[in-house]
Amino acid sequence: MTRQAVRNLCCVAKTPSDHPHPLTLTPRQSLESAAIYGIIESSADIIERWNTETSSFAKVTSLFYENKPEAMVFIDRVKDLQNTMDLLVSEDPNSERLARSQKLMQIAMKRLQKEFYQILSMNRAYLDPESVSTRSSLTSARSSYSDLPDDDELHTAGDSIVEVEEVSSNVMTDLRSIAECMIASGYAKECLSIYKSIRKSVIDEGIYRLEVEKTSPAKAKKMSWEAIDLKIRSWLEAVKVSMETLFKGEKILCDHVFESSDAIRESCFSEISREGALLLFGFPDIIAASKISTKNSSPEKIFRLLDMYSAIAGNWRAIESIFSFDSISVVRSQALKSLISLSESIRSLLVDFESGIQKDSSKVIVPGGGVHPLTISVMSHLTLLADYSNVLVDILAGSPPPERSLLPESYFNVSDSDESPSSELTLRFAWLILVLLCKIDRKANQYKDCSVQYLFLTNNLQHVVSRVRSSNLKQLLGDDWVTRHFAKMKQYSDSYKRLAWGPVVASLPENRTVEMSPEEVKERFDNFSECFERAYGKQSACIVPDPNLGEEIKLSIARKLVPIYREFCNTRSSVFLAGAGGARNLSSVVRFTPEDIENHLSDLFSREGISGNLAVSFPSSSRSRQSPA
Repeated sequence: MTRQAVRNLCCVAKTPSDHPHPLTLTPRQSLESAAIYGIIESSADIIERWNTETSSFAKVTSLFYENKPEAMVFIDRVKDLQNTMDLLVSEDPNSERLARSQKLMQIAMKRLQKEFYQILSMNRAYLDPESVSTRSSLTSARSSYSDLPDDDELHTAGDSIVEVEEVSSNVMTDLRSIAECMIASGYAKECLSIYKSIRKSVIDEGIYRLEVEKTSPAKAKKMSWEAIDLKIRSWLEAVKVSMETLFKGEKILCDHVFESSDAIRESCFSEISREGALLLFGFPDIIAASKISTKNSSPEKIFRLLDMYSAIAGNWRAIESIFSFDSISVVRSQALKSLISLSESIRSLLVDFESGIQKDSSKVIVPGGGVHPLTISVMSHLTLLADYSNVLVDILAGSPPPERSLLPESYFNVSDSDESPSSELTLRFAWLILVLLCKIDRKANQYKDCSVQYLFLTNNLQHVVSRVRSSNLKQLLGDDWVTRHFAKMKQYSDSYKRLAWGPVVASLPENRTVEMSPEEVKERFDNFSECFERAYGKQSACIVPDPNLGEEIKLSIARKLVPIYREFCNTRSSVFLAGAGGARNLSSVVRFTPEDIENHLSDLFSREGISGNLAVSFPSSSRSRQSPA
């Protein structure tokens, strides 16, 4: 403290008029001595008044709650006293005034320690990390309330927000005033001891309430997947709360209270948060290292690992910001280590997934050539994986992708020169689907009827294309991939229709104008009826799960078959109507009307086909419509 500063304090220092000054002092020395004396006595007046050792009132009362203006004066007087002590130490370390000042400072610091502890302890609700971290949100909410029409409930809510925000702000300001005063007076250690003790318990309690528990690798290996899954779900919620409120709020509070010292802020926050943060970010590393494969756990494990990876990666900027101090870099290192471990485990599970498709040896024969369970499960898995494409790009970066040469030419529209992370991810998904389709192609051989084989391929490829279209897979694989595979599905469908119903169409004469005897006409009708019954008997057991595809196939068959048959009936049935018993003759030869054919075809793939004898006689109305003019 400079002499000029001492002289400046003379105007505010209380100097008793009856206090004797040494006669040997020069006027200048006398003035400075009087100022020092006044500062000490002025400080002593308020410090002694709040001495917990001599005042019962001071012992049970909080200075900052009882008299806030006086608390601010108390802080100012302590600062003045410290400045005076600095001057006395430099000039006369053994002076009585210095000894008195030191005693007063000890009393003042004891008082401030008590105040600091009381404020921290009694205002935990207002210093809750969530409250601290959302102060800006409260301010925004308060502004929004002021813009709304008058309403008692809104005013009440607005007043409540204002109250919470003001109390929180005032408490934080008081803590900073006390901390700055104690640190400037050389009592930083005592101040930090109180702060660390109370605020560390807040973080530890928060971590405990979020159900983040210490789990050893050995314990994790012995746990069932169901138990691990529950822990992961709790952890995911814990990360969200921790980064948005718990650690964020504590960092804001610590930065505010110890704003005057970067070193103290770092030391304080590092000590109170390190243990809880390491426990939080160490959990994924332990789970990933447990090496639980898809062989002894649910295939959904990969999605839990992806969720954990996304939780850390999505909060990485916050992690770097909140745990930015060098002394707490171990938290950033642990979070990064968990990301690496999760990446390795996820890549391993993807290899297991592909291997599982290739090694699938199930002998399941889906009735009616429907969609195979392998197709359903694989596509469900891939559509969910596609939702994580943003993190999968990072996870799979650097790991060798499938050889492009293994994929059919023009399998999808990705340039050979395109080696971007997104194109590599596209390659992986395209490869996995190709592995599935190859497996399904082999499973089609389990059906003895070739037409059902093609219907099986049609149904399964339709399911694949449909799942791609309705998910993020479309963004990855592109429209060209969808178009090509849809065309392939149409080829399978056409092959099914040709093999299943081609013989029925072929049973009718190609040249429908050629002259035919009644015997030849009868033979054609008989041949058609037998072919249709045989085809329908086989195909009525088939299914097409997708209703649009089923309708398209049925309409295509009907458009091909019914007009030809109707024309044949119209032009050839007249030979049986001539003479006696014409109607009986006709009904014995023509067992199906064109309408019967349409009805039978419309019942295909419904599992509710016409049962019993397929022979249906013409109704009289049908005969009259088909009689020659």
